[in-house]
Amino acid sequence: MAEPAHFVIVGGGTAGWLTAFIIEDSARRQKLDIRVSVVESSKIPTVGVGEGSTAAMRVLFQHFGIDEFEFFRETGATFKLGIRHTDWRRKGFTYYGPIDDPHQVVAAPPGAPSDYLNVYCVAAGRKVQDMHLFGPLLEQKKAPYAKKADGSLIALGPFHHAFHFDQARVGKFLKSKSKGVAIVDAVIEGVERDGESGDITALQLDTGERLEGDFFIDASGFRKRLIVKELNAPWISYQKELPVNRALPFWLDIQPGEEINNYTHAWAQEAGWIWQIPTQGRYGCGYVYSDEFKTPEEAKREVEATLGREIEVRDDIRFQIGRLENAWIGNCLAVGLSSSFLEPLESTSIHGTIVQMMLFTQRYLKLPQAMTTADRADYNRRVGRQVDDFRTFVNTHYVTERDDTPFWRNVKAERLHPETKERLAHWRREMPRREHFGDFLDGLPHVETQLHYPVLDGLGLLDPAVAQAEMAKSPALRAFARQTVDSLVREYRQAASKALGHAEFLEHVNQHGR
Repeated sequence: MAEPAHFVIVGGGTAGWLTAFIIEDSARRQKLDIRVSVVESSKIPTVGVGEGSTAAMRVLFQHFGIDEFEFFRETGATFKLGIRHTDWRRKGFTYYGPIDDPHQVVAAPPGAPSDYLNVYCVAAGRKVQDMHLFGPLLEQKKAPYAKKADGSLIALGPFHHAFHFDQARVGKFLKSKSKGVAIVDAVIEGVERDGESGDITALQLDTGERLEGDFFIDASGFRKRLIVKELNAPWISYQKELPVNRALPFWLDIQPGEEINNYTHAWAQEAGWIWQIPTQGRYGCGYVYSDEFKTPEEAKREVEATLGREIEVRDDIRFQIGRLENAWIGNCLAVGLSSSFLEPLESTSIHGTIVQMMLFTQRYLKLPQAMTTADRADYNRRVGRQVDDFRTFVNTHYVTERDDTPFWRNVKAERLHPETKERLAHWRREMPRREHFGDFLDGLPHVETQLHYPVLDGLGLLDPAVAQAEMAKSPALRAFARQTVDSLVREYRQAASKALGHAEFLEHVNQHGR
């Protein structure tokens, strides 16, 4: 009887264990005869700088029957309902980017164009964020849950939220849910390859053992242990359009009784921006900056001046921003930071891992000998386009009014990608529509107008006159949109008044379970 095909994942952490979970579960559902191993070394430390997901992670949990309340309890996770952008458009200006989409709960009139509620808000000079349920929740640091009379919790709406967490604890949680996955605690010392095809055949481990495999997934992070170190995969740099290249991580404690942010805080600084990501006990923080404009010592002093307190720097992280030209080469596929890295502004890394593995398992997962050159080319084309879209979206955040430091002047003059300029020029003639983004991921979530509108509106990049002209074409639609937005604003403000505070929600879940 033939042995099961062996899928070997190099690297644990969030990306590695998400991948193991999705592949193992999908193979079982598809009745594929495969087994999965994860090679991760207890000798390699992780820095808990805090990580954020997108709503795709909650969709994944629901798809695979993972209890999110257990996830909160076991990992110290918190809600992420959006991003608070401070000092991006100009110093002293703040806007929120909620991740829910009101269009999904409103039955549009026949023939109504996509995003008509967003268009109405811009035309009327109203903040796009105000018609989102997550808008008032973000401003008030509340959870999207209320308490019923019997003391149990009830969700305030149908929208998917995201999470903040410590990636090491999430890796352990996912590991506990991955039934039948073998764990190999070792460091890779060498790689064996087939002399003709170049495919990887086995890993040489520091334990003296050989680990043979049929398909290998590189989730080794910045080390890119297989895909670059062994297979020399070419890298496409985004350094020109995404200007930061270094991070200074640190922690801030959450004091007893302090309300906990339900957002990722992205706070623009002189040469980049500070992130603050809450877990239940502390904020994982960091200053991601360009070392063309700041030394590490200067960056530390700037953070301390901004926060009004001393910090303990936990690492000095240098990174290359960009993606692999091809994330799948031969019998090796790279995910997570091995595949691409963009600055952590919109949580693209974990989102990308989830969507890419869902795409892989739904469309290409089969026994390795049945995988074809056409499969690899198609996957690489789709995933390459996905990451390029991420790049353009993040690049758009730098189209601001700021010119108060050399960094911001350089960004405006030299760092905007042609696709960013092209999209913004298009959206000065026509308001952004969902149709402007092709579906290259088989219906899986990607960056669409749902996430663009709060950012474009918050940065002042949309022309109210264009929106007004579009609304004027249909007075009936304009009246419907006005009534709908008024209704949503009232409904969501009322819902927010009943919502639990973020810290109160977490305390309830930890004590009572649900």
